[in-house]
Amino acid sequence: MALIKTANPALSENTFRDFAGPRLGELAGASPMTLSGTVNKTGILLLCAVAGAAWTWRLFVQAHQVADIMPYLLAGTIGGFLCAMVTIFKQQWSPVTAPIYALLEGLALGGLSAVFDLRYPGIAFEAVGLTFATLFVLLLLYSSGLIKVTQKLRMGIVAATGGVMVFYLAEMVLGFFHVNYFASVNSSSPVGIGFSLVVVAIASLNLVLDFDFIEQGVASGAPKYMEWYGAFGIMVTLVWLYLEMLRLLSKVRSR
Repeated sequence: MALIKTANPALSENTFRDFAGPRLGELAGASPMTLSGTVNKTGILLLCAVAGAAWTWRLFVQAHQVADIMPYLLAGTIGGFLCAMVTIFKQQWSPVTAPIYALLEGLALGGLSAVFDLRYPGIAFEAVGLTFATLFVLLLLYSSGLIKVTQKLRMGIVAATGGVMVFYLAEMVLGFFHVNYFASVNSSSPVGIGFSLVVVAIASLNLVLDFDFIEQGVASGAPKYMEWYGAFGIMVTLVWLYLEMLRLLSKVRSR
C-alpha cells in the first residue's frame, strides 16, 4: 500500500507498513482488523475515559478543593503520556495499554473539566457535546464521500498540526523563563478566540485523517490487535479536540 501520512503521532506512516505486501499472506490465517471492530474498540475506550472522568469529577464536587484531585490529575497526565508512548512503540500491547491510557486520560480530563465547570457552569458538558457532534459530523461526511482525503489535504493538515505543536512548545519553553509574547493569543480577545477556532478546526480535520488511515489499515490486512491501536489513535485526537473545545469555550465565556 502507498505510504500515508497523518498528523496523529499514534498513527504514523509506518504504522501499517509491516502488514502490507508480502506479509499479508503470512497473516492470512489470523483474524484481520475490521472497521466495525475498530468502532467497537473506540466505544470501549470512550467508556473507560468517561469512567475515569466521573471518578475525579465526583471527588472535586464533594470537596471543591483542587488539592484533593491533584494526585489524580498528575497521575492521569503523566501516566497517560507514558502509557501512550508504550502503546506507540509496542502496538502488540494495545489491547491492554489502550484501555489503561483511556482510564488515565479520563482521570486527568475529569478533574480539569470539574475545575473549569466550577468557574463556568455547564462548560464541560458543552465541550463534550461539541466534541462528539464534531466526531459524528465528520464521520458522516467522510463515510458519505463528501470529504475526500487527497495528498494535498493530508500535507496541509500535517503541516498545520506541526505548526500548532511547535507554537505550543515554544510557548511552554518561554513560559518557563517567565516570558510571555502570546498574551493576546491566550486572552478572550477576538485574536485569542480566532486562534482557538483555527486550532479546533485543525484538530477536527485530524479525525478525518485518522478515519482514512484506519480504513487503509483494514485494507492492508492488519492483525486483530490493531483494532485497539486504531481506536487508541482516535482517542488521542479526541482528547486534543476536547481540550481545545474547553479552551475556546472558556475564552468565549470570559468575555
